[in-house]
Amino acid sequence: MEELWGTLAALADWPGARALRASWIAYLLVNAAHILGVALLLGAILVLDLRLLGAFGAVPLAVMGPLQLRVAAFGLGLAVLTGAWLFSIRPIDYAANPAFQIKLALLAAALANSGLQHTNADFRRAMTGAPVTPAVRACAAASIVLWIALLVAGRWIGFA
Repeated sequence: MEELWGTLAALADWPGARALRASWIAYLLVNAAHILGVALLLGAILVLDLRLLGAFGAVPLAVMGPLQLRVAAFGLGLAVLTGAWLFSIRPIDYAANPAFQIKLALLAAALANSGLQHTNADFRRAMTGAPVTPAVRACAAASIVLWIALLVAGRWIGFA
């Protein structure tokens, strides 16, 4: 455990972390980029999940699905990169924060659910226009709950 705290302390001395602590403008921009990543991820994935659950039936999944997945993937990448950068400012404090720990657990669960969905042949068929199966709908419903819970946990970090 001591080794972990040492690694986290070293992370706080990373030049990127020092730059964010030294410049409120840099912090503002990285934080805004993190929020943009979260917005792209959640906006895209929630629309896709709602479509898998039966909403927006007039829009074919084969048309909207691939775009939503690309936007969500880009948003996830941006959110993870900027989130890690923001974490580096005070890694020991964040690692000890219960809200941050819950956020990481929810992120792991959301990514596992996404992996389960994307490896499901029924999901891949649904994305080409085949009927949506109950298993695909269940993953979509879990996705909505997990990503929204993750958003709430992220906001909770500043208050915990």
